[in-house]
Amino acid sequence: MKGRGMFPQGVAVVIGGSGGAGREICIKLAQAGTDILFTYNSNKRRADELAAELAGTGVRVACDQLDVRNEGSVAAFFSRASEDFGRIHTVVMAAGYNIPQLLIGELTTELWRDVIDQDLNGFFNILHHSLPAMRREGGSYVHISSAGLLKWPEKDVLSVAPKAAIESLIQGVAKEEGKNNIRANSVLLGVIETGIFLRLRDEGVFDQAWTDAVISGLALKHFGKPEDVAEAVLYLASDRASYVTGQTISVAGGYGI
Repeated sequence: MKGRGMFPQGVAVVIGGSGGAGREICIKLAQAGTDILFTYNSNKRRADELAAELAGTGVRVACDQLDVRNEGSVAAFFSRASEDFGRIHTVVMAAGYNIPQLLIGELTTELWRDVIDQDLNGFFNILHHSLPAMRREGGSYVHISSAGLLKWPEKDVLSVAPKAAIESLIQGVAKEEGKNNIRANSVLLGVIETGIFLRLRDEGVFDQAWTDAVISGLALKHFGKPEDVAEAVLYLASDRASYVTGQTISVAGGYGI
């Protein structure tokens, strides 16, 4: 039976599904039996490879290129999703951005506005154009956020600041849309060995001294895996968390405690 008791009929939408953590999220959701519609920004090859892999799980899979900053494209995307799949029961915001590590005093106004447009305004576009479909039968939002909200990580302002604003939106959706059986939660990420982290490590931005310093502040003395993130998302998105809303799960090895 589709969903295996974890999801209703319909589709899980994963924004940024072709990325490191996003890929594992798509795999876990598909393995749980729900249809998947995921997006990519520019790497079509990686998206096609994931779509082919997901096809082997026996669920319906589709992918689409999407720039979340383009409101018209986002509106058209969710219109097609509703038409093609019927119910949208889950929206996961897993898009990541290639942002530099800078102190607040080193930011330019152009860089700040660009990141806000991608991250915060992009999230609002997704929320604004998916809510009407979600209100019809209820559903779940899961936002991939940052454990930097628990304890300030120096030079990570471009990740943490927009996500702080998004977290306020998540709380607001949980409060205001609960009457429509809509839940909204976040997964706060620490250092996960995938995507942007691997790139910055390979470029020498994160050297051994940085690694040692970060691990010294963790309760669990190692970094996380994308599978760790996907398990948390699977729980929050599924019916197993049917009475959980407005909450955060920190997948960060104890960062901040």
